[in-house]
Amino acid sequence: MISDTYTFKILRYDAKEPEKEPYFASYKIKVIPGLTVLAMLLRIRDEIDGTLSFRSSCRSAICGSCAMVINGKIDLACRTQVAIFETDTIILEPLPNFEVIKDLVVDMTPFWQMYEKIQPYLIRKSSEPEKEIHQSQKDRKKIDQFVNCILCACCYGACPVLNRDGNYAGPAAMAKLQRFSLDSRDERSAESLEAFNSEDGVWGCDTVFRCIEACPKDVRPTDGIVGLRKTLLKNKAKEIWRAVKK
Repeated sequence: MISDTYTFKILRYDAKEPEKEPYFASYKIKVIPGLTVLAMLLRIRDEIDGTLSFRSSCRSAICGSCAMVINGKIDLACRTQVAIFETDTIILEPLPNFEVIKDLVVDMTPFWQMYEKIQPYLIRKSSEPEKEIHQSQKDRKKIDQFVNCILCACCYGACPVLNRDGNYAGPAAMAKLQRFSLDSRDERSAESLEAFNSEDGVWGCDTVFRCIEACPKDVRPTDGIVGLRKTLLKNKAKEIWRAVKK
């Protein structure tokens, strides 16, 4: 730590008062070594300004609630130590690509709508088994990377495509679609992937990897998008081959 007193500059805005322009409010507070940005936000709200709004829950980088922009970088406030910064000024802003409700709280509705579209659950067509469906370690390893997603929307906020096209499904939804498509227990049809075979789906990604940089769980959403593209191309090739054989 370079100081025991830090200045937190937090972007303030209330959608219920649209006539008021967004502004930065500054709070000076002493920081004990080892404390996170979220811990300091809680202190500011509890001890200095009770009107400050932000989301938090687990404090363990599991729920993803406290995603925000911290000194220009998208991350989880609960896992970001104040001491890592080479400055005594911490600037906090809400996630990009979302409408702001109040201060650091954004409207996640578009994110959840896109997530719902990919049917984020196992789809079965076979009859219910008497016991659990066995999954080998090899099969489990195929989805481990994508299972780690905590739906924090860091990748959604970092995505340059969503900045210009609000209809794009987004990296988190695409990564989750790949997660279920690869699951050995899932039986969704090839046709179900066709709904995302468009510029609003897997082909909308610019592959600039900002979602990978922003992800706090190393999910690498771009890998999922590339994987879905390959699957769609393989399905198309099979379709053409069947037509040729006829």
